[in-house]
Amino acid sequence: MTEARTVIPPLGGAAFAADSRLLERVRAVGERTGVDYTDDAAVSDLLGRHRVAVNRATHGPAGWIGGLALAAGAIWPFVGHAAPATAGRPLLAYAPAGPLLVLAAACLTLARLRWKRALMHKELAGYREALGLARAYGIEPAYVPPWLEGRREDGGGKGAAPIPRYAPVERADEGTGTPPSATLPPKPVAVSEYERVADQGGWHDEVGWLLVFAGGIGPAVAVSSGEPLGLAALALVPLAVVVWVAGHRQGRRKADLRPDAEAYARAVVAARAAGAETPDLSPQLRALLDN
Repeated sequence: MTEARTVIPPLGGAAFAADSRLLERVRAVGERTGVDYTDDAAVSDLLGRHRVAVNRATHGPAGWIGGLALAAGAIWPFVGHAAPATAGRPLLAYAPAGPLLVLAAACLTLARLRWKRALMHKELAGYREALGLARAYGIEPAYVPPWLEGRREDGGGKGAAPIPRYAPVERADEGTGTPPSATLPPKPVAVSEYERVADQGGWHDEVGWLLVFAGGIGPAVAVSSGEPLGLAALALVPLAVVVWVAGHRQGRRKADLRPDAEAYARAVVAARAAGAETPDLSPQLRALLDN
């Protein structure tokens, strides 16, 4: 069972209070939905609970059953006729694919409806409205989690419930909130290093196994054909080990840098949510928060 984790709101009460007109409109949204979106603790709890509900709707039994039924229905026509029990019996060889695909469509549709219902809950819709209003007043969140807009886990796509867009409003100079006294510290060297290496690698395992496979095929061909040159392929096996070691070192380096990078990314989100001016997060840091 998925447990709720602490979620840092993309924008908090201090950011909304930067303009009294924005604060008034956000409070009006809260009155309509029954949530005080200027209460950071309440919004953090709200986002944590609804993220669990959205994930549960996506990965619930209906989704799993639908996925398995879809795979079975797609494969059955290709393997059903080859089974001894269905040999020479076309009805048994192909007909079961139909009910399986119908079951898959029903389960996946049900899972989609549950996911959309969880995503469109009035409390989440109200917070997306508040974020849209903040953008209209020139206040941009540092990071919006993909699940909140119904986007893919990699952050791509428009999403099933994007943050609404409103006409830009000229911001007033005065605000009703107290500006944050703390400032975001400079980006640590470890974070910059993580951003540099985050997208590197990822191919070492595949290449290593390919080299091992090629190193095993060569001697087999040499034995069967009597051609000794095939034995030279054995040199690929040590090369595979070198590739794996390099990949392990690179992965360990990323793992060592990851805590500092994640802490910095969360600090940026928290500072922006509190109304402070912060740099935008890099794609690497956004991906780190997405995961």
